[in-house]
Amino acid sequence: MWLTNSSVGRKVVMSVTGLFLVLFITFHALMNAVALFSGKGYDAICEFLGANWYAVAGTVVIAGGCVIHIIYAFWLTLQNRKARGDNRYAVTAKPKDVEWASQNMFVLGLIVLCFLILHLYQFWAKMQLPELMGDYVFNGQEYLKLNFSQLWTLPVYLIGFAALWFHISHGFWSAFQTLGTAGDKWIPRWQCISKWWATIVFILFAVEACYFTWCFGIKHMMSLPL
Repeated sequence: MWLTNSSVGRKVVMSVTGLFLVLFITFHALMNAVALFSGKGYDAICEFLGANWYAVAGTVVIAGGCVIHIIYAFWLTLQNRKARGDNRYAVTAKPKDVEWASQNMFVLGLIVLCFLILHLYQFWAKMQLPELMGDYVFNGQEYLKLNFSQLWTLPVYLIGFAALWFHISHGFWSAFQTLGTAGDKWIPRWQCISKWWATIVFILFAVEACYFTWCFGIKHMMSLPL
């Protein structure tokens, strides 16, 4: 099958799964933004996305997309290293028109993966997973308080968001190029759209993390008696 036997096919799989994850990231940023204005509204969303059949099906699809994206990322990286052979050790000048992110997508992806594992441990593993096992689960606000009251969470999350910005600001437009929907005229446009979209998502995530840290961490510590 050409999706697995050719480098072009593998890049198509990477592009499709990457764009799918872009939609999920956008939804996740908007979902978390609800907590900035209404804790009850955020809890209602968490309840709606609990251990229901559609939530479970969505989780399986998202997890499958992530796994396929990661596997193909390793696959393409190993293929590229093998194709370059000893040439990868040669010191060469970096082309001016090549983005820094495009040369470090694998490393950025690893940082995002580590951040994702931490995030899943802090939230999904303690919210939806116990509910799937039939155990009682606290509401979403409780887990925001639990995790963002730990001040180390904010800098770690900001590093993860920064890596995500670089990764998707390049991967977004590159996916359209791979799929053949971005010619010479549209590549600059997709690059502009990608950077704007990645920046908006980054700002949303960063503002949310800072707000939760202030409310549940710093503000709470300041209210404690000396």
